[in-house]
Amino acid sequence: MPWPLPTPPEGWLKYNGAAFDKLKFPKLGAIYPGGVLPDLRGEFIRGWDDGRGVDTARDLLSLQSFAIQNITGRLRSRSAPLSGGGAIVEATGAFILSSNTGGNYVNLSGTNGSANADETIFDASRMVSTALETRPRNLSLNYIVRAS
Repeated sequence: MPWPLPTPPEGWLKYNGAAFDKLKFPKLGAIYPGGVLPDLRGEFIRGWDDGRGVDTARDLLSLQSFAIQNITGRLRSRSAPLSGGGAIVEATGAFILSSNTGGNYVNLSGTNGSANADETIFDASRMVSTALETRPRNLSLNYIVRAS
């Protein structure tokens, strides 16, 4: 059960990966025969698919690592250098196109090009909120279980 306080009420335990006494709490021991509660600190709970077809091939209590949906973009070359001397020439969505960056490039034939190359940069933070992890909006709560 989600709990809004740091300490669970009497008769409840936190889902924090701690071991528990299976003799003292036989109902929990029947559910968790290893005598250890799952560690739900910092985790999102996802409803079990149970044949629906949204999150297939998952067992109950199985962990799933983080992932994001693929982000793709398209880069196109230009036959003539852009003007602008390194200034941003175009900024559309998450893409920034600048010219005369002073960097080298490899052209389509596989040979090295000279300086003053055009550069297209992709930066998702120009369009969406970013962080060091992928996550949905959320509210932080303790998960607890009745100790019985």
